[in-house]
Amino acid sequence: MILGLISDTHNLLRPEALAALEGVDAILHAGDINSQQILNQLQMIAPVYAVRGNADKEWAEHLPPFLNFELGGLHIYMTHKKKDLPPDLSPYDLVLIGHSHQYSETRQGSTLIVNPGSCGPRRFHQPITLVRAVAENKEITVTRIDIAHPSRTPKIDPTDIAAQIKVVIKEVDKGRGAAKISEKYGMDPALTEQIVRLYLTHPGVTVDGIMTKMGL
Repeated sequence: MILGLISDTHNLLRPEALAALEGVDAILHAGDINSQQILNQLQMIAPVYAVRGNADKEWAEHLPPFLNFELGGLHIYMTHKKKDLPPDLSPYDLVLIGHSHQYSETRQGSTLIVNPGSCGPRRFHQPITLVRAVAENKEITVTRIDIAHPSRTPKIDPTDIAAQIKVVIKEVDKGRGAAKISEKYGMDPALTEQIVRLYLTHPGVTVDGIMTKMGL
């Protein structure tokens, strides 16, 4: 039996994700789906087992917050957040969670616990991932699948440090952090972090002042 394990699609099914799911016997979705259309697309590939995530609102009232079921001889438990897992996972062969957008694969005794990460919209600089799992005689082998994210064209000339500092100051004043600013404008993460740190630790500093402190 081949299973597709996914989570946190947030209303986006990339062509690469759909291709990676071709040929599976069932798809397990750990929540934050965001629309019925996503489930409809997945159901065209294989039967879908899905739980409701915190971002799944009124449309998803028919979805349970957790699933406890048997599939192909495997005892499976699914929920969106790790904190909502039952204290005893020993009855299960496979446990599927999501929410963090970060891939993880751990074992607790004979129980395999998998967070397939997110194959939906990219959050900051986290990888885009999903899983194909092969189960045979209760032995489960998982393969992490990474989807390449195209490099973004910078919105600001990367050689114009002053312009980048101005943008960072504007965005920090709006309450945005370095990771979000870097992602939004295609700026170098380390440079963005440095500018944010200098701006926050030197109240009232000007663009020229930050450039001086950077040795420019």
